[in-house]
Amino acid sequence: FPLPCRGRIPNFLGAEIAAEKLRQLEEWKSARVIFVNPDSPQRKVRENALKDGKILLMASPRLKRGFIMLDPRKVCGREYFASTIKGALELGTAIEVKDLSKPDLIVEGSVAVDVEGHRLGKGGGYGDLEISLIKRFFGDIPVATTVHDIQVVEMVPHEAKDERVSIIVTPTRVIRIDL
Repeated sequence: FPLPCRGRIPNFLGAEIAAEKLRQLEEWKSARVIFVNPDSPQRKVRENALKDGKILLMASPRLKRGFIMLDPRKVCGREYFASTIKGALELGTAIEVKDLSKPDLIVEGSVAVDVEGHRLGKGGGYGDLEISLIKRFFGDIPVATTVHDIQVVEMVPHEAKDERVSIIVTPTRVIRIDL
């Protein structure tokens, strides 16, 4: 699911439901380009982006190979495979952040998130780095996270440099944060 859980964004029962709920939001519907983290719980989010004809941007794991761009026209019929890390590396195009198309929406995974939009990642700082790099080049962009309801907590420890999310999507609800 995958195991071990330590050092990962945890997968959860209902991840596909949360992905479908995200798909119903206006931010998703109006987006032409979507950036999604490469973790397991957001695999369905990536597949949906491709099926909906959106350009999918993602970071390679731990940014070792930089960013990857997937054109939905080039992966037609192979969206599931393309939404996996292996598939994205095989079917996508490596691209530098300066050459990315401006994303209309960013989707990041979280270990936990609070109702003020503070998120806890795996601990490596890669999620915050991905968001801050994109915002540095393109300005303010809505940031969503898909998590299980039990991952929404009262308070997440945070620092001023930590990036916040403006939309939390769980299998049962959508929480909007006014940043």
